[in-house]
Amino acid sequence: MTRAITKNAKRCVVKIGSALLTNDGAGLDRDAIDGWVEQIAELLAQGKEIVLVSSGAIAEGLVRLGWKTRPESIHELQAAAAVGQMGLIQAYETSFKRFGKLTAQVLLDHDDLANRQRYLNARSALQTLIKLNVVPIVNENDTVVTDEIRFGDNDSLGALVANLIDADLLVILTDKNGLYTANPDSDPNATLISQALAGDPSLNALASGSNSGLGRGGMVTKLQAAKLAARSGCSTVIVGGRNPKILTAVANGEDVGTLLSATQQPIAARKQWLAGQLQVKGQLILDSGAARVLTQQGRSLLAVGVTDVKGKFSRGDLVSCLDSDGLEIARGLVNYSAAETARIKGKSTEAIAGILGYLEDKELIHRDNMVLNR
Repeated sequence: MTRAITKNAKRCVVKIGSALLTNDGAGLDRDAIDGWVEQIAELLAQGKEIVLVSSGAIAEGLVRLGWKTRPESIHELQAAAAVGQMGLIQAYETSFKRFGKLTAQVLLDHDDLANRQRYLNARSALQTLIKLNVVPIVNENDTVVTDEIRFGDNDSLGALVANLIDADLLVILTDKNGLYTANPDSDPNATLISQALAGDPSLNALASGSNSGLGRGGMVTKLQAAKLAARSGCSTVIVGGRNPKILTAVANGEDVGTLLSATQQPIAARKQWLAGQLQVKGQLILDSGAARVLTQQGRSLLAVGVTDVKGKFSRGDLVSCLDSDGLEIARGLVNYSAAETARIKGKSTEAIAGILGYLEDKELIHRDNMVLNR
């Protein structure tokens, strides 16, 4: 049966991981890159719009520098990324040139997407490149990024880029053929899951961490990426990148890999931005009444519904709202600092001015600055 979702997708984000690009650490696999580029060129000729999210800079840098293992030092990783990024982009530039296609290097870090103005600038730049028929090649800016502000893996970056450009489909190329009912490396009875809903919590138990020492992602991060992409109505296909003509097969609607469908309606653009921010500065623990009001009535969060405050945050920072069981139900931009929130938690709005000496806002988090964790 043909997959209409993948066949009809016009704007696609293709994410390729380090293990594939470097043939499990042996250096850039030029033949594989040429194969993917040839398929992308075919899709572009059919009128598809493609943005490529590519890992591999650090892995290629390790090979060029003669390092046998991935270093732990952030400065050495930054150096490896700087060296490897040269080879990575040269490889793509050379390969796309065979088909008369221009490429553009786009390096992002979390600050670029956490700041609303820079987020909109990145969105405009990518959409302009697409209109110019240039292939954007996106990577995390590992040369300057630190652990505190990094995306964590390029699966998440791929999902955020999909949100950023309103993509129809996110294709994650991996060294596995998709999501299985068990680990296919150790269980001969493991079967491929053809299709499921993005965000289905039962899938998490089937995923395991990455076995590769090259990248930072595993199947769990791919499931998280699919859930994040679904917030803008983008479905995700997780599929084996080493299979011949795999991108063509996906675009033709063939039943390959695992399709994680986005069934929900896309949320508003501003709330997509909020949902995509990964750097949460603190946590608010809510009582049952506040949790119910947020999830069932879509109302703002008031101080009276907060039972505990965790972390250090300032006014305007992103915080996570947890229920009494510790599950995140929402996140949003807070109107009071952690110290202020600790003083007014559990108190009525009318009491805030008397406690703090001023009333900045009636709401702790306004509903317009909040996104539910659907």
